[in-house]
Amino acid sequence: MYVFDGNYLYFLSTRYGRKMEYFKNSPNVSVEIEEYAPDLSAFTFVSLQGMLEEVQDPGRKKTVREQFVAMMAKNRLSPRVLTAFGHSPKDRPDAIVSEERTMVWKLVGVKDIVALKNG
Repeated sequence: MYVFDGNYLYFLSTRYGRKMEYFKNSPNVSVEIEEYAPDLSAFTFVSLQGMLEEVQDPGRKKTVREQFVAMMAKNRLSPRVLTAFGHSPKDRPDAIVSEERTMVWKLVGVKDIVALKNG
């Protein structure tokens, strides 16, 4: 999951797990965004090659977390998605903002963009 502010893609992650080791060893990532019809008769995808940079500014982190909560509500995502951010499905979604259990990442230095559309 991601949010886009018009300039950057932002991601949240827990503060633990194997991905933290990967990010320390290499911030280089490949991000793929997909949209497709349920029967796969039409699809669009974009692949971006860049680097993840941890967001340090407290105000920016709060804004991004608020955007995640709004995106979850807008898309009516299951409360189970909260587990991806180190929360219980029983937590209120706004706990993402108030408890700061997550790290906020920004995709920077995009070097290559590949797009494909069918249908």
